[in-house]
Amino acid sequence: MTRSYAPLLLTLAAIWGASYLFIKVAVDEIAPTTMVAARLVIAAVLLLAFLLARSGYRTATRELHRAWRPGLVLGIINAALPFTLIAWGEQHIDSDVAAIANATVPIFVTLLAIRYRPSERATGARLAGIVLGLLGVAVLAGGQPGTGAWAIAGTLAVVAASLSYAASGLYAQLHVSSVSGPVLATASMLSGALVLLPFGVASAPFTVPGWKAIGSVLALAVLGTALAQLILYRLLRLHGATRTSLVTYLVPATAIVYGATLLDEPVTAGVTGGLVLVLGGVALGSGALRLARREAAPAAGP
Repeated sequence: MTRSYAPLLLTLAAIWGASYLFIKVAVDEIAPTTMVAARLVIAAVLLLAFLLARSGYRTATRELHRAWRPGLVLGIINAALPFTLIAWGEQHIDSDVAAIANATVPIFVTLLAIRYRPSERATGARLAGIVLGLLGVAVLAGGQPGTGAWAIAGTLAVVAASLSYAASGLYAQLHVSSVSGPVLATASMLSGALVLLPFGVASAPFTVPGWKAIGSVLALAVLGTALAQLILYRLLRLHGATRTSLVTYLVPATAIVYGATLLDEPVTAGVTGGLVLVLGGVALGSGALRLARREAAPAAGP
């Protein structure tokens, strides 16, 4: 089990870091709702096929029927809504900026826990981490080249996606003990696809997109969604939420490398400063600096 940790974690970070690049390429030609709907439909079909092959038709359908309610909630707040917000945001900001802004998920988990888990009060270092992380978002929003209202709006859209991911993480913790990871992943992707499909069809392009956009959607569906979901739940089952949550620190770095080398995105002082502040805030706010004592919330992908 120990030997599998690093390969699984690095693979997940590489996949999720590349997802921001694929989103950036896809939304150049495909509307966010259409792109995300296609991504969810393909991923749902793949996950359903995996579940049927693993459990058989009767067992799989029975498990999915029992999981329809949490699947519907997670399909909206862990897939359809945040995926669309990130895709819309990347129409106005670079992929590396989106990855850094999305790294604020653990900070919002801590904030939401104050309201919904009163025993998890944010004081001392954790409160300082929240403030530091939000300051990093402000630096990130204002430190991009050619910053304007749309760039700020795009950054805030990704931050809103982080809030949605945080809420879904807290909600999923209530159900993951009674529903297996693959079942919950399949139910949520199916539900998210059904919810978003009408909007995706309505905004579909009149012409066939280019091969780069189509290839990016396929990569997002197969790698960034279906495969990533299976790796994520395997990591959680074998190594726990605390060690899995460390992927939060790796994804922005991989996204910056992809964006700089493949999309020629500039790595500015604002991006670097925002990265340092956000990850520092995450380290303090999520309690990751005290890993031996507390368990952080699972990370969420793009």
